[in-house]
Amino acid sequence: MTDIIDIHPHVISPDTAAYPLKPLGGNQSKWSEAHPTSHEDLIAAMDGAGVSKAVVVQASTAYGHDNSYLADSVAAHPDRFTGVFSVDVMAEDAVEKIQYWQGKGLSGLRLFTTGSTMPGQAGWLGDPASFPAWAHAEKTGLPVCVQMRPEGIPALTGLLERFPGAIVILDHLARPVLEDGAPYAAAQGLWDLAAHPGVHLKLTLRNIEAAQTGASRLEDFLAHILDLFGASRIAWGSNFPAAERTLAYIVERAQEALAPLPEADRRMIFSGTARKLYPVLAEMPGVEA
Repeated sequence: MTDIIDIHPHVISPDTAAYPLKPLGGNQSKWSEAHPTSHEDLIAAMDGAGVSKAVVVQASTAYGHDNSYLADSVAAHPDRFTGVFSVDVMAEDAVEKIQYWQGKGLSGLRLFTTGSTMPGQAGWLGDPASFPAWAHAEKTGLPVCVQMRPEGIPALTGLLERFPGAIVILDHLARPVLEDGAPYAAAQGLWDLAAHPGVHLKLTLRNIEAAQTGASRLEDFLAHILDLFGASRIAWGSNFPAAERTLAYIVERAQEALAPLPEADRRMIFSGTARKLYPVLAEMPGVEA
């Protein structure tokens, strides 16, 4: 039996009085408005889909840098959840805020530089004002999830050269263009990041579907990312409920997509890499990879 850990679901409370909306950019995402998913809802969805644990990611387009509901959700289910929080890494007190949320039991940092309500690539990625936050993450082994577009790769490359020990996880693989098919020359910037050992890929339904468009074939895409990064640098995430599909459907599609891979690779992508990135997961009860 392959254990399944989801490293990219979100939670949104229906109680906006207790947890006020403070979306980055000032506009709430349509998905968070249409599909508020409490931590109880997420647990139920996980149980129905066969997901043992989750690394819940801050809903930036609902709460911005206020991670209160995320922290409360993790506290409510310490045997099932850890969390990835967001802070303003350009702020003078960024390191202090990072330490605060780490103290609340959260295990990763998220940088939101693009998204449904902020479709362009933010120019602050790589700004020197963020260096103290990156230095802290590198020193403490704090994984940094980066929600970004391919246009941000040069800035990220500069950060990786300055902080070579940083652990980075690219949400949705940084949204590469795959329609040209193997060897995927249009996404060369992403492939070049494989030279940085701290860079990891977060594989989502968005990528699985994109890998089956144009001249791309799913088997070619999976072979390419496994050849460059290896299964130990790839982890699966659902993006539920933002993906606008049920968690059971998303899990089923991922299992179908990865079914041709060797069992060891499947186990690593579905849970092993997650445990490596977020060691607290290994302390929770459950099936081992």
